[in-house]
Amino acid sequence: MRADLRALTPATLAELTNRGLVKRATREIERSAPAVTEDAEATVHATYDDGVTTALPVGGLDQGRCSCGAPGVCRHIVGLVLTYLSLPGETARPTPGHPDGHPDSRGPDVSSKPTADHPDPGTAPAAGRPNPPVARADGRPDAAAEAAGGQPDSAEVPVGGQPDSAAEAVGGQPDSAAALVGRHPDLSGGPAAGHPDVSIQPSPGDGKVAARPAPTSQPATGAPAAAGWSPGEFTDDQLVARIGQRMVAAARRVERTGYVARVHRARPGDPVPSVELPTATVRFLVPGDLGFARTDAVAGVRDDVLALAVWAFREADVSFPGEPDAQVQVGGTAAGAGAPALDAAVALASVVLREGAVHIGSGVAAEVTAVRRSLEAARMRWPLLVVDDLVAQLAAYRDRSARYRPEALAEHVAELHARHRAVTSSGAGRRTLRSRVLGTDEASETPLRRARLDGLGARVSAAGGERMIEVFLAHADSATVLVLRRSYETGDAGPVLAARRVAGVSIGALAGGAVVTESAARSASRAVRLGTRRLSRTEAMTSRGSWQDLPRALIADDLAALAGELDALPPRPVRARVEAELVRVIPVAEVHSVTYAPGAQRLDAVIADAAGVTAVVSATHASCAPGRLDSMAAALRGELRYVAGSVRRGGGGVVIDPIGFAVDGAVVVPDLAEAGRGAEPDDAAAPTTDAIGLALAEAAALLAELAHGGLQHASATVPGRLRAAAGRLRKAGLRRVAETVEALAGRLGPDPGDAAVEAWVDAHLRVNLAADMR
Repeated sequence: MRADLRALTPATLAELTNRGLVKRATREIERSAPAVTEDAEATVHATYDDGVTTALPVGGLDQGRCSCGAPGVCRHIVGLVLTYLSLPGETARPTPGHPDGHPDSRGPDVSSKPTADHPDPGTAPAAGRPNPPVARADGRPDAAAEAAGGQPDSAEVPVGGQPDSAAEAVGGQPDSAAALVGRHPDLSGGPAAGHPDVSIQPSPGDGKVAARPAPTSQPATGAPAAAGWSPGEFTDDQLVARIGQRMVAAARRVERTGYVARVHRARPGDPVPSVELPTATVRFLVPGDLGFARTDAVAGVRDDVLALAVWAFREADVSFPGEPDAQVQVGGTAAGAGAPALDAAVALASVVLREGAVHIGSGVAAEVTAVRRSLEAARMRWPLLVVDDLVAQLAAYRDRSARYRPEALAEHVAELHARHRAVTSSGAGRRTLRSRVLGTDEASETPLRRARLDGLGARVSAAGGERMIEVFLAHADSATVLVLRRSYETGDAGPVLAARRVAGVSIGALAGGAVVTESAARSASRAVRLGTRRLSRTEAMTSRGSWQDLPRALIADDLAALAGELDALPPRPVRARVEAELVRVIPVAEVHSVTYAPGAQRLDAVIADAAGVTAVVSATHASCAPGRLDSMAAALRGELRYVAGSVRRGGGGVVIDPIGFAVDGAVVVPDLAEAGRGAEPDDAAAPTTDAIGLALAEAAALLAELAHGGLQHASATVPGRLRAAAGRLRKAGLRRVAETVEALAGRLGPDPGDAAVEAWVDAHLRVNLAADMR
């Protein structure tokens, strides 16, 4: 028997297709199981009562062929596998091409013998058993339904008609794969589908399958993962056979520049080995068979990730043998290809710093074009994004746009220098995570498979007459938060903007509900784009705020551990440029207090986790989000279960900038709420004096002023002001930060050179790092 198919379970089948398709196939074989045979080439054939014939050769579900006409993997192919799993659990023989098998290994011929309950599949259906084509509720034929993702009849329910949980609405899946097996004995070696008194067993002597009375016990199906097996054992020849020479060559280009991967070996809680790559997550569902490897990228678009995952396992097997989880650097060197491109980007940043946004001319455009081209050719995604942001700030200043901020300009200049230092200053023999700093392992855009995105909230901001909306969507398959960004030339506030539509779904439904889409694509920075193709669909459902089902990586139920995680992060200028890197969902055990600071128009709440560790939820009023504080106050007074927001360090603890609340079985999005009279706060905020914060803010403002006007054009008073700021930093206890600011004051003059640029970078990095860690 086929070892690859016997290793599958309903859960892995659902992962390879979707749960709705598995449920649908299960219902069909409950009504009438197909006749199953296996030929000498190990191809499994199935014939259904309605005449549909299906064949599944070795190599994965996508190699299957079916006469129903549905493209891709249809319910008949899934039904074939489910029926095959119900066969008695004889010793499964390896399939041809399997690492443990032999090309000439053969098993018994398995065919179906007609019985009273299972007529000959070649005969016409019995009278009174018509077989009309199954149709969807919207009138589309079954083949079209399967082409759109294989969702069942009870597929996604639009807002207003959803089932009890959003999880059941997506494909109508059961609560767990175990529930699916428990409801269908045929999937665990029990009676045949739809026939409690009949089981499928080999007939004695002929090696064929016939319907027979069920014995008292059946062997279990679903072979366990091979002990000690590693995906690193796949050869490059097997990769070429699976994804083609072109995709392997594309993967080699990524390897040459280097990439970082997190490897998860099989364990009792999760027997499937997997690799987290920057562009996708790859899971090897069947030991020794590449045909059953699953990624969350669209098939055929980023198949190179399969090779990258295999090579990551090879590196982990050599460098971290036996460790259940390991982060590895594959390929690349600290002085690898593309260094001239980064040098050119740093030179551009230095020119901007010396001249300043005020004095730099339009002639820099040609240099910008050359720098962008070289960074793109070297696949340096993060420096490329920094250059784009730097150029956008310069353009905003020329246009006198409200988007221009001197602080942002200074941050982009310092970031390019910091990334250059990180990859060029490592000592001999030290292997840096170069790809993590430069983003060389990131694709510019990755199309996603049929994806479910859970809304965590939204943020509305304004710049002059423009309104920007960021919608935060949790993607469970990659355990990341994606950001959908839209901007509108309007003076409307959040409640009005909530009615705007993206891909046919309102922004309010996206931010506070859940969507299932077939047209999503994510960028390197984890921004998501929803397509509007005619054949692509994006459907929304309301959410009950069941955020406990999100991946554990997104839920911070231990605030002390979250504080430690924030402390251990690398400096912000050299981290991956991920949009919602620090967005988390925090369970709330108790709300200690709610206070309001009238002068700052800021609402603060102290919450606690189950262990009693506290954090501060803080939001400030904005005219573009008039209901922000009112709805937040009301949520804090209600049956609050979770708060979602961006987390940071502040005042020695964790501070949460909220984007959404799960309250009373619903999701509240403060920035999209109507203004109203919220619950009164407990008390006014006590006046505080933050000497460290004030000293750092003063120094940061001076450094941004220098970047705005240019080092060459600094006034004669700037060195004295820098020394005064350094004195206040020293008085606050920040001695080393003060020393860098004083060093910059000594470098300024009528013709500041590279030494002044380096001194400014040193001071800016020190000041901002201290601000992030305080």
